This record gives sequence, C-alpha cells and structure tokens, in this order.
Amino acid sequence: MTYSEFLDRKLHTGAEHGFEPVWMPPQLFDFQQALVSWAIRKGRAAIFADCGLGKTAMQLTWAENVSRHTNRPVLILTPLAVSAQTIREGEKFGIECHRSVDGTVSGRIVITNYERLDHFNAADFAGVVCDESSILKSFQGSTRKAITRFMAKMPYRLLCTATAAPNDYTELGNSSEALGELSYSDMLRRFFAQLDAKGQKRE
Repeated sequence: MTYSEFLDRKLHTGAEHGFEPVWMPPQLFDFQQALVSWAIRKGRAAIFADCGLGKTAMQLTWAENVSRHTNRPVLILTPLAVSAQTIREGEKFGIECHRSVDGTVSGRIVITNYERLDHFNAADFAGVVCDESSILKSFQGSTRKAITRFMAKMPYRLLCTATAAPNDYTELGNSSEALGELSYSDMLRRFFAQLDAKGQKRE
C-alpha cells in the first residue's frame, strides 16, 4: 500500500446530497465562491466562518441556488435583530427576500426569526438556513428540538456561524444532528469514554 492510498483510506468524504451551482454573484470573493459551491454540492453543510468574512452573502447565494434548482422556497432562520440586515444584504446582490412572522410564504426566500418557527410548515420549503446557528446551544431543550425536527426531512440544509470552538462539543453535536449526521447523544457516547470508579477506561 502506498502512503497516498493509506491517507485515502483515512479520508472521511461524507455524503453529497446537493447539485452543481446554477448561479453565482460576481461580487463574491474567490474564497466565498469556493465555500458556497462546496456547500451547494454537499446539500447539507455548515459554513463556520469568522466575523467579517461574509456569511450573510454566502447563505443568501446558497438559498438562491437551492430555490432556483428546486423551484421552491427556502427559509432563512435568524436571530430577531438580524432579519432586516439580511434583507438589505440581499438587495445588494439582487436576491429578493421577504420577511414573514405568521407562516406566510411569499417569494423564493423567506426570512423569519427562530422564535416564530412554529408558524411555518417544513413541507413548504426545499431548504432551510440557520443563521448564527451557534444560537442553537443557547435555546432550551424544547426549542432546540423543534428546530432540529423542522430540519429533519428538509432536503437541503445550511448552518452558518462564526468558527466554533474545537472543543465545544455541545455546539458541534447540535450542528451534526441538525444536518442529519451523527446525533448529539450518539456523538457523546462515541467520543467520550466513560470512566469506572478507578478512573480507568472501560473496555
């Protein structure tokens, strides 16, 4: 076995549920286009990009691609104070967005805040974006579960937040579960060995 073959066996590529991008705004920087293209091909992805790197523009481009590809609406969930900013950002890129607080679906991209999610029907949408997705770990259990259930049957899913801490297993677990990968509880069972009374790892 060659070293390249050895590395290839260790590689976790993950499933691809998406499609090739159908539209890309010229205003995006090269690295933004690369991230969005990857997320579109994945279909279910997370963009963990630090502040100032243009997550709003990237998530709007992702949502526009999903809507054009499926000819169905996409829902963007945001914290309460962010929805107006997202709409303004969409105007810069020629992406039409509509805010809704009562479950009304008008236009291809609908924006609402997390607390209004119970007014919406997941079957109305082809995809969902969780803006500032790290907020999931701050919600009470019932709200977080409602968001995860809403996304569970969604063909296309995107999480966007600033770079998560590598050891923040709560955020990473919630993100993995929301994307339909390893559930939070399964992650804990798999990666955190239980210790017996003597402090030794159990076999």
